[in-house]
Amino acid sequence: MQRRILYIVNPISGTKDKQPLVDLIQTKSATVGIPYSIYPSVEDGDYSYLDEIIPEQGFTDIVIAGGDGTVNGAIAGLKKHSLPFGIIPSGSGNGLAFGAGISKDPAKALGVIFKGKSAWTDAFLVNGQFACLLCGLGFDAQVAHNFALDKGRGLYTYIKKIFQGLFEAKSYPFVLKLKDGTIKIDAYFISVANSNQFGNHFTIAPKASLTDGMLDVVVMACQSRWNILLQTILQVSGYYQLQQVERLNDQTSVVYFQTSELAILNKGGAPMHLDGEPIESAGKVDIRILPKCFQLIYP
Repeated sequence: MQRRILYIVNPISGTKDKQPLVDLIQTKSATVGIPYSIYPSVEDGDYSYLDEIIPEQGFTDIVIAGGDGTVNGAIAGLKKHSLPFGIIPSGSGNGLAFGAGISKDPAKALGVIFKGKSAWTDAFLVNGQFACLLCGLGFDAQVAHNFALDKGRGLYTYIKKIFQGLFEAKSYPFVLKLKDGTIKIDAYFISVANSNQFGNHFTIAPKASLTDGMLDVVVMACQSRWNILLQTILQVSGYYQLQQVERLNDQTSVVYFQTSELAILNKGGAPMHLDGEPIESAGKVDIRILPKCFQLIYP
């Protein structure tokens, strides 16, 4: 069957003008002989305007050019069409693409789209809201909030916000409700990851997989601010390995475990983010995996 690709391009993701990308899509598509159309991303995630266009024009694949926020919104809105998704990572954070082994080089990413294989990929729900990559409460969410308010984009701005946020960081009281019991802990942040990549090649959960049907949970317990920096560096370097959840009772500096679902009571009103995008904080956060939720094109 002749492929026909629908491209969704976020015109403001990252730091670069997107016209060269549009030109590259045109050139590469002509070379391989695959017809295509390009549509803009929508900020509110409402892609209903494409619901009739997709079957009418016979699209076989949906390719998203943007960062994690754009990818999340497009997959959430269009996965009902049961078509494979491709990604051209071009945002400030590209964790899902990097977790899938997709290059940030647009030409190489297009090569994956043209020659790669699709595989069923997990997602998850946070209070009923769709997510592909990561949910965070506390320090990392505050960084995401501050980054969203900054006019700058890119890795430099994100790292700057991490160091600025370090001096404002505070711990929050949490209650984690798991299958095996309830745990109370004061922590600087809780990250729930579906992928081993967060943003710009940061590894928040080194054992996380997009296809294992599990969520990886990282909890950074209350400690000195300078130790936060040390522990964060160790974590994103892949230092920590999976542990037994019972270690949370020991108030270990960093605890890392897996589960398919959990509930978090956010009594202190810690800020939250979803796939790097700030969201309204909630007093109770119910999280569960959606195994084999959508098809993603891998190298």
